[in-house]
Amino acid sequence: MTTKHKVHAKLYGVSLVVDEQEETVKSVECHDCVASQGGCKHAMAFLMWVHRRSEDPSCTSIECYWMKSKLSRVGSTLKYITAKELSKGSPSLPSNTEVFEKFVEEGKRRRLTKCELMKYQKDYVLDRLLSLSMDNLVLKYKEKCCDKFLDSVIFSDADINNVEEETRSNIKVSFGMN
Repeated sequence: MTTKHKVHAKLYGVSLVVDEQEETVKSVECHDCVASQGGCKHAMAFLMWVHRRSEDPSCTSIECYWMKSKLSRVGSTLKYITAKELSKGSPSLPSNTEVFEKFVEEGKRRRLTKCELMKYQKDYVLDRLLSLSMDNLVLKYKEKCCDKFLDSVIFSDADINNVEEETRSNIKVSFGMN
């Protein structure tokens, strides 16, 4: 596995044990990550990559995918690379939204609020308190001038009191206060 930002750094060692007779994954483990005991993202990313590759045509009919990625050549043999060049101009996976739709359905059932993916669904309702966060206000008003932004933002007394109370509660929990 290559690292996200350091494309020339040492690769993470990930092993995968598969029972070919039963067609099941027995284990997947990252050997170079501190979080490997609790389950790390490298092992999961490798597992998802193997799954995606298992759906590809036979390796004899396509270009070898064990070669280093084009992205790893940036800075040495390539000055830069565009997203279109990286993907060869077409998506690498067929358009199958079944997994995505199941995830969204389960996320709605569980009422996920801290999942970025859920925020982009048409029927997502932002929590009133979160809608008052600076991140959301900047996205909503899109003002380039500070004074115009401050003039656009209007809070009710109830909103101010709720934010103050929630902030006070979070600080107490963070610092172990009672």
